[in-house]
Amino acid sequence: MDLTRYVDGLRAELLAAAGPQEAALAERLAAAVASATRLAMLDVLSDAADEITRDLAPGSVEVRVRERNPYFVVTAPDAPPAALPEAESAPEGPVGRINFRPPEQLKQRIEEAAAREGLSVNAWMTRALSAVVAGVPAHRPPRSDRSFVGWVG
Repeated sequence: MDLTRYVDGLRAELLAAAGPQEAALAERLAAAVASATRLAMLDVLSDAADEITRDLAPGSVEVRVRERNPYFVVTAPDAPPAALPEAESAPEGPVGRINFRPPEQLKQRIEEAAAREGLSVNAWMTRALSAVVAGVPAHRPPRSDRSFVGWVG
């Protein structure tokens, strides 16, 4: 996915909002904000992939970056979607709430496992429990590619 058109669109909006006296300042601001805009978009895409992963559990969607451009990697669940109970496959349905009080040691292990996979505790538990009730393995390789290294311009 090429982010250039989105960054250029934001730049054009910024320049259009500037009057003749502010044009030079707007041009400098547009150049400075381009990198920050790319990083913000990558964060949004990453968060969206995490949200989709919660609904796709035990499958996953990851965002990876190659040559400054993000792309998605979709890992299908081991079991066909029909194997999941009806309530879990309907994302438009209401969200249930459960108070879960594990022993402190288990809680720490859950938090560590979620962190290793780059997920929130809620997302990790939703995926793990969905896999358990569907009878498929819940483990997914850690998301080591979640951090960004290099220059974005």
